[in-house]
Amino acid sequence: MTSSQNPVFTCLHYIAVAGALLASVFVVNNFLTYVFETPGLFGTMASIGLPLGEASADYSAGKLAFGWLQSLSFLVALIYPVMLLRQYDIGRDIKILDGGASFIVASAFWSVMLIGIVDAAISFVRIEGLLPAIVGDDLALSLGKPAFRGVYVHIPLLALGFIIAAFRKGIDFIWLAALIVFGELLIVITRFIFSYEQAFMGDLVRFWYASLFLFASAYTLIHDGHVRVDVLYAGFSEKAQNRTNMIGSILLGLPLCWIVLFRGLWSESSPFNLALLNFEVTQQGFGMYVKYLMSGFLVIFALSMIFQFSSFILSEMNKLVSEKSA
Repeated sequence: MTSSQNPVFTCLHYIAVAGALLASVFVVNNFLTYVFETPGLFGTMASIGLPLGEASADYSAGKLAFGWLQSLSFLVALIYPVMLLRQYDIGRDIKILDGGASFIVASAFWSVMLIGIVDAAISFVRIEGLLPAIVGDDLALSLGKPAFRGVYVHIPLLALGFIIAAFRKGIDFIWLAALIVFGELLIVITRFIFSYEQAFMGDLVRFWYASLFLFASAYTLIHDGHVRVDVLYAGFSEKAQNRTNMIGSILLGLPLCWIVLFRGLWSESSPFNLALLNFEVTQQGFGMYVKYLMSGFLVIFALSMIFQFSSFILSEMNKLVSEKSA
């Protein structure tokens, strides 16, 4: 019996693929809605009288048309998995989900590495009073504003990170870990030998360490690299372990990730949106301006883990199907 003949496995297959697509659509449309002030799903539905959100008279015809495209994207995320199931290929779907998680994490990795280096360099020359001599008084003053640095420095570097991830295969967590060690070593040397320490140095290490911890979660999940204490699981049969992994992913893993996304991105005043849209920074004026990006780390974590949990479900399901076939 294949999973396409088993209604339970077919349902789980659909949930896994559709859940990953819906999460992607939800995150993308969240930023389109609150950054570019488009209607989104709720605003579009409210514009035709459905009580799903607050309609706004400020939406132009063009924005309402774009809002319908946003709403259609949610429908596509629900229908497209049905088309995939009709051409059943569980190996293909596992590769798609793994590839999606890898691209998300790789893009975030390169973006964080580039932003960390550039923002730390700007903070260093700024605190040493060298920035006006390098870029001029006006631009030096603008680079001291979080919104300006976020729009004209961080966002281009984010785009560059996505471009690199599209062409660069693999995820180089080893280099990010090496940079964290180098950053900590630099702090120790400058503090205890040269008696020199600035706020941006600690910000850089925290920025990179948080990204390493959260971005590597999906990678270590698929490679079974998380630290675990097995009391009962280790004694289970292989079939029982497969079922336990599937049930745990469905009842614990995926709901946790969706709660993170919903709580953080549900409205404009939700914590992730509030930090990202206002370019929230620390109270230390000469530190790095990356605190708002660290809120985005949790979005990357939840989205990549949804992809990886979905792939995990299909992988364990495939093992059960193969065992039944044997």
